[in-house]
Amino acid sequence: MTIQGKRLAASLCSHFGEHVKTTFRSLACRNYRLFFCGQGLSLIGTWMQHAALGWLVYRLSNSAMALGLTAFSGQIPVFILAPIGGVAADRYSKHRIILLTQIFAMLQAAVLAALVLSGRVEIWHLILLSAVLGVINAFDIPTRQAFVIEMVEDSEYLGNAIALNSSMFNAARMVGPAAAGVITYAAGEGPCFLINAVSFFAVILSLLLMKTRRVQPASGTVHPLSQLKNGFLYAYRFSPIKYVISFIAFISLIGMPYMVLMPIFAREILHGGPQTYGLLVGSAGAGATLAALYMAARKTTLGLGIRLVFAGALFGTALVLFSFSASMWFSMGLLLFCGFGMMVLVAGCNTLLQTMVDNDKRGIVMSIYLMAFVGTTPLGSLAAGFLAHRLGVNYTLLIGGILCLLASGLFARKLPLLQKMMHPVYIKKGIIKEVAQGLQSAAELTAPPEDYANRRAVEYESLKEELDK
Repeated sequence: MTIQGKRLAASLCSHFGEHVKTTFRSLACRNYRLFFCGQGLSLIGTWMQHAALGWLVYRLSNSAMALGLTAFSGQIPVFILAPIGGVAADRYSKHRIILLTQIFAMLQAAVLAALVLSGRVEIWHLILLSAVLGVINAFDIPTRQAFVIEMVEDSEYLGNAIALNSSMFNAARMVGPAAAGVITYAAGEGPCFLINAVSFFAVILSLLLMKTRRVQPASGTVHPLSQLKNGFLYAYRFSPIKYVISFIAFISLIGMPYMVLMPIFAREILHGGPQTYGLLVGSAGAGATLAALYMAARKTTLGLGIRLVFAGALFGTALVLFSFSASMWFSMGLLLFCGFGMMVLVAGCNTLLQTMVDNDKRGIVMSIYLMAFVGTTPLGSLAAGFLAHRLGVNYTLLIGGILCLLASGLFARKLPLLQKMMHPVYIKKGIIKEVAQGLQSAAELTAPPEDYANRRAVEYESLKEELDK
C-alpha cells in the first residue's frame, strides 16, 4: 500500500471512530449504559410477544375486527391512564416505578405463556391480558421517558440518549418478529411468550444494579388534580408543544394502524405465513433502526422541525405505495421507508418536547405525548379494523397514507411561526449559546429588563394569533 493509501485509510478509520463515538456518546453514563443493555435484551422478547400475539389472534378468529379490538384493548388504557402515570412520575421515584412495572409486565407474559402452552387460550383471554399490559404501560412509558434525563444527568446527552433508546427499540423490532416467525412456525406461539417473560430478568437486573440519587420532585406538595390541570394548561398554552403533540397524534391515529393490518396483508395479499409476517414487521423495524441511528448521530436539536415535515411526507408516500404492492420484496422495501419516516417523527417530537419543557412538568408533558402517540392508536386500530372489513386492507392503507401527507403539509405551513416561538426557549436553555450571549449583551445595553420582557410577550401573542388563524 502506498503512503497516500495508508494516510487515507488512517483518516477514514479516525473519521469512523469519531462518528461512532458521537453516535454512542450517552453510553458513557453508567446508569444509562446498564439500562440500555438490559432493556435491549428485554425488548427483543417484547417484540416476539407482540408479533406472536397478532398472529395468534388472527389464527384463532380469522377476523380483522378481532385484531383491531385486541390492539384497542391494549392501547386504550394508555390513553386514559397516561396522565395519572405522568403525575406519578413527577411525584415519586421514577426508578422504583419502572422496577415495579417491569415486574408486572413479566408476570403478564408468564400468564399468557401458561395459557397458550396449556392449550386453554381463548380470544377473551388475549383481549383481557392486552388490557392489563396497557395499564402497566400507562405508568411505565411516561416514567421511562422522563427517567432518561436522570440517567444521563448531562442535558447535552439527552437528544442522543432518546435517539439511542429508539434505535434499541427498533433493533429489537427488527430481530424479535423475525425470530417469532421462525419459532411460531416450528413450535407455535407459546414459546415466544415464555421467552418474553424470561427476558424481563435482564432489565430488572440492570435497574437493581443502578446507583441512583434521591431526586426530590418539585411538585411533591401540589395536589395531584391541580398538577394534572396545570400540566395540560402548560402544554396547551405554549403553541410549539401543542402543535408538535397534535401532529404526532394525527399521524398515530391515521398512519400507525398499518401495523395492526400486517397479519391480514401477509396472509391475504402476499399469501404467506408467520415467516412472511415476521419479515414485514422486521423490515419496518430495520428502517426505524436506521432512522434512530441517524438521529443519534445528530449533535444538535436545531433543524428538527423541517425533518419532521420530510419524515411525515416520506411515511405517507411509502404507505400509499405500499397499499398497491403485491410483491414481497417491494413490500419489504416500502416498509423500510415507513419505519424510517415514522421513527424520525417519533424521536424528533420526543426530543423537541424534552428540550422545551420545564423539568417539574416533564412527567406530565411526556404522558400527554404518550396519549398522543400511543393513546390515539387504539382508536385508529379500531377504525382500521372496521375499514379493512368493509373496504379491504389496500384501501384502508391508501386512505391512511394520503391523510398523513395532508397532515405533513399543514404542519409545514405552521413551522416558521413555531420556530420563532421556540427561539427564546432555546436561548434561555443555552441551546443557541452564541445568540444567547449577544442578546443578553444587547438587552443590558439598550433596554431595561422589563421592557425586553414586555416586547417578547407582545411578540408571543402576535405569533399565537397568526397560528390560530
